[in-house]
Amino acid sequence: MPAYDTNNVFAKILRGEFPCHKVYEDGHVLAFLDIMPRSPGHTLVIPKAPARNILDISPEDYAHVARGAHKIAHAAMSAFKADGITVQQFNEAAGGQVVFHLHMHVMPRHDGIALLPPASRKEDVKVLEDNATKLIAALK
Repeated sequence: MPAYDTNNVFAKILRGEFPCHKVYEDGHVLAFLDIMPRSPGHTLVIPKAPARNILDISPEDYAHVARGAHKIAHAAMSAFKADGITVQQFNEAAGGQVVFHLHMHVMPRHDGIALLPPASRKEDVKVLEDNATKLIAALK
């Protein structure tokens, strides 16, 4: 497996070099809105530990990511009046991974509404700001 690239986009977000619409952070994880969401409120939960994917993260660090995704899923159900939640995590290019820093997708779902295709459109900044505000309020 290739080595972890410290210049991947999520590593740059963690270092504050790239902006994000942060909704949650603790000592182990960061959660922020996907700028190309597949559903309103689509959130990414990433470890602060440098991990390419599930194949090289420690079980302890992965547990923090899972707990973060669990927290976001509960808040997203409320914030977006969702009927369900889809959680996805991809590993290596053959497994569908595009950014090589481990991340979990948490996507609020509504009955009868399909997810948008991956990376199909960039969301308007105002919509992202509004969705971040909703999610942050639901996390309190």
